[in-house]
Parts: sequence; structure tokens; C-alpha cells
Amino acid sequence: MFSSIGALQKTVSAVPTSVLSTITKRLLSISQNSKMPIKVGDTVPSVDLFENTPANKVNISELCNGKTVILFAVPGAFTPGCSKTHLPGYVNTAEDLKSKGVDEIVCVSVNDAFVMAAWAQDQKAEGKVRLLADPNAELTKAFDLAIDLPPLGGTRSKRYSMLIKNGKVEQLNVEPDNTGLSCSLANKIVL
Repeated sequence: MFSSIGALQKTVSAVPTSVLSTITKRLLSISQNSKMPIKVGDTVPSVDLFENTPANKVNISELCNGKTVILFAVPGAFTPGCSKTHLPGYVNTAEDLKSKGVDEIVCVSVNDAFVMAAWAQDQKAEGKVRLLADPNAELTKAFDLAIDLPPLGGTRSKRYSMLIKNGKVEQLNVEPDNTGLSCSLANKIVL
């Protein structure tokens, strides 16, 4: 496009300062708004999730502050892999995990609060695993762990698990294919 750096500099110098300023601001805005997937060492963002009803907000950052929390996400409540393997693994090992210092075990899904409450009851999770709804995928998008799954209704969460200590991610296990059942299972959390 340009035969030399000098030609590029000459072209840029001919552009009005106000146009260059606008271009620079837009580029900076794009780079600042670009999301990077959550990683070990990151702080959990302040996002409201919902427990049992839309009236019962739970701020995930506040929930994790000063605690050891296992947070895992599933593509959808009542789906086969989530209901037969993923959630039951955490429900069945909750007592053991809590005896090793885990304060809370939280399951998140892009579903409404009523669906999550019904699923918690169906899975006998009460007192073991808190099921929190992320109805607009706000947390899922903040983590940059959203996936488009049209058969499940569109935007859903990738399947993952993380260990959070005092609001910071210490371990992160995202399924390589985004939905499988291997590294995000309860027995893969290292305490």
C-alpha cells in the first residue's frame, strides 16, 4: 500500500489533527472494551446473579470476598450431562469439599432463577450447592466464557470450574470443547 515509511508519514501528516484524534480515541475504546477470558489471578467481577427468584440478587464478587468458593458453570439446567454428571458430582462431594475449607459451592447457568430453583430441588442441592441464575449471561460475558448454542436457546456458558480465594481466581478449568465433562468435574478441583 505504501512504498516506504516516509510515504506513510507524509500521508498521515496530511490528515487533520481532529480526524487523527477521533481515530485514536476509537482505537483506544475498542482495545479497552475488548474482553479477555478470565484467567488465574483475576478478580471476580461485580455482577448480580439470582437465587430462587428474580427478587433475590446475589452479587458474585461480594459472595466470594473473604471466602474460598468453587464456582462452576453448565450450559443449561436439566440438560443430560449437567443433570447426570456435572452437578451431581459437586452435590455428592459437597461435604468433603467443605471439610477441606471450601465455604461455598456455586453452580451458574444462563437460565432464569425459577428454572435454577426447580433444578436445585430436583437435584437435592439445598445446603450443598447454590444454584445461581445468570439470565442475561452478564457474568458469563464478563468472564468471556459465552458460547452460542442455538439448540439450547442461543447464548450459554461454556462448561468450566474455578477455585476462588478471597475474590481472586486460583484455578480455572475450561472444558477444551466447551461443553464436555472432563477437567471441570468436582474431582478435578485441587484444594
